[in-house]
Formats: sequence, structure tokens, C-alpha cells
Amino acid sequence: QVQLVESGGGLVQAGASLRLSCAASGSFSSIRAMGWSRQAPGKQREIVAAITSGGTTNYADSVKGRFTFTRDNAKNTVYLQMNSLKPEDTAVYYCNLADTYGSVYWGQGTQVTVSS
Repeated sequence: QVQLVESGGGLVQAGASLRLSCAASGSFSSIRAMGWSRQAPGKQREIVAAITSGGTTNYADSVKGRFTFTRDNAKNTVYLQMNSLKPEDTAVYYCNLADTYGSVYWGQGTQVTVSS
């Protein structure tokens, strides 16, 4: 069983920074990719950032230049550094992991609230 545990969410003012963490544990095959998605109230879940096993990172246009996705392979942990936060970044942020067998696992989510 695979577990993804997110942390680091909170309530901040616009312009502030937060760093989200996602630790993966359990039994899974090689990681194909990991990513962060978010879902705001009344909206569909959207992909924020993703990183492949080869290290290629992609970002949604709305966060480019403000968010940075990094990973620590030794700890099976990924991070999302979020700078210059805006009220529209308010959402529940979810970590996900895709393994080489095609299985996708999701964390429980962490709330990020940005006040204006």
C-alpha cells in the first residue's frame, strides 16, 4: 500500500510564501512521475506542476515563475515552493505519484488559503 502525506499548507496573506511537502511511503514500483494538483471550491482539479523520473519539470502557466517543484529521491519526498502567493492560489493541494505500472496514488490534500 502506498501512502502520500502532504504537509505545509496554511493561511497566509497575498505575497507570502509557503512550502508544501509530500512524503511517499509503502510498496510501489519505480516512480514514473510525481506531481501537485489543486482544487478550488466549485472548480475542477487542475495540475499545478509535475516532475518526471528523468527530472523534467512542467508547470501550469498560472504558477510559472512563482512555484518551484523539487524532489529528494533519497527521502521519496517532493516539495512545492510557492512564492508571491495570490488569492486565486487558494485551494486544496494534492500530491500524486504515478508508477511505472500505470498506477496513480493521491495524498489526502492540504489546504492553502491566501487572503487579500
